[in-house]
Amino acid sequence: MEKNKTTYGLPTAIAMIVGIVIGSGIFFKADDILIATGGNVKLGLLVLLIGATAIIFGSLSLSEFAFRSTSTGGFVGYFEEFISSKTASGFGYFQTFIYYPSIAVVVSWASIIFGSMIFNVSLSLEVQLLIAYLLLITLIFTNTVSKRLGGYFQNVSTVIKLIPLFTIAIVGIFFKGSPPEIPQGVPLVLPKSVGISWITSLAPIAFSFDGWPIATSISQEVKNPQKTMPKALVTAPILILISYLLYFYGITKICGPTYIMTMQDYSVYKVSELIFGDLGAKIMITFITIAIMGVVNGVLLGGIRMPQALAEKNICFNKSVAKVDEKYGLSIKSSIIFALICTVWMFIHYITQKLNLLNERDVSEIAIVFGNAVNILLYLKVLNFYKSGEIESKLRGLIAPIFAIIGSLIILFGGIISSPLYIGVYLIVCLLVFLLGFYKNK
Repeated sequence: MEKNKTTYGLPTAIAMIVGIVIGSGIFFKADDILIATGGNVKLGLLVLLIGATAIIFGSLSLSEFAFRSTSTGGFVGYFEEFISSKTASGFGYFQTFIYYPSIAVVVSWASIIFGSMIFNVSLSLEVQLLIAYLLLITLIFTNTVSKRLGGYFQNVSTVIKLIPLFTIAIVGIFFKGSPPEIPQGVPLVLPKSVGISWITSLAPIAFSFDGWPIATSISQEVKNPQKTMPKALVTAPILILISYLLYFYGITKICGPTYIMTMQDYSVYKVSELIFGDLGAKIMITFITIAIMGVVNGVLLGGIRMPQALAEKNICFNKSVAKVDEKYGLSIKSSIIFALICTVWMFIHYITQKLNLLNERDVSEIAIVFGNAVNILLYLKVLNFYKSGEIESKLRGLIAPIFAIIGSLIILFGGIISSPLYIGVYLIVCLLVFLLGFYKNK
């Protein structure tokens, strides 16, 4: 088997995690979080902290695998090396056929929604998804023919996305004005008591915080991965949490909960307009659109390598898919297969949105919820490392995996109760794909 060249350093590894996680999630889901919490800003901040337990303690726990592993395929490699080859096969099927493509499709769609605000045009769902599909294929092609260009775009888009994030956060902290007026004729969504149903906000929060496991898929293309990946997996989540808390506080202080819940995604444009004027708002939305494209790029950096990783491990596909092209440094067939899978998911996403099958949610949220649940197996393995004395640190070996498990279970529960019927059915589909890979492995 041909080896991958080490191309990425610590900055790119951190940028990939920050770049994937900070993107459409916080810009696209802030209104969903407020609606689920009844417009209660303090509760919104609290659930952001709760949601962060899965990523902060999860990444701290899984850095132990990054330190020990020499396998390819990120999480699939961890499952194979430390759990079992059958579990690795099941998780590999899930990531390749559901997790990566569903996220790539939804986030590319989100970038087009925000991009349309720049030109103040209203696009039908069909046109939105057609443009999103063209973007997806373009980025798959770019990351296939030029790993270096894809890495550069990841770094640049990460820096760009922090500009609107921290601008809104800083202005919001010192903002003393009144919230903007809601246009006449628009039905108001007012703050209200939601009781225990605030826990449904954990599904969009899981989306906002997810993506960090994708960085592990390029671990063997990172320089000195045993040292670099643990550093990246610990540093990036802390930066992400701080950024989210500041941004969420800032935008709610400027626009107010009622405006954000009523106007939803348009609130991002409005807050930019209040700070910089109409032209400045367009520039800011351009930054955000590029930022979200960076999320798509980061997901694709991992996704196009998954068929290759499965073929290398004899999990799925034939050996020709594992062949690394000498010119481009990865498998061309792997990228083509992933593009075809994304095509199928673009159609699935269209059907669920057109018919509103997921109660205003999207297909990626359920994949993320299921992925968090499966990660519990790895957290339990970290506890075994601590019990056997292989990990001496109580923080990394005991406290971190316990809180990571709690965070994953809370996200699972919140995801299910947000739309029990359809999400329950979709979780079963995720499980069936996982079991298909599990039992196909001999």
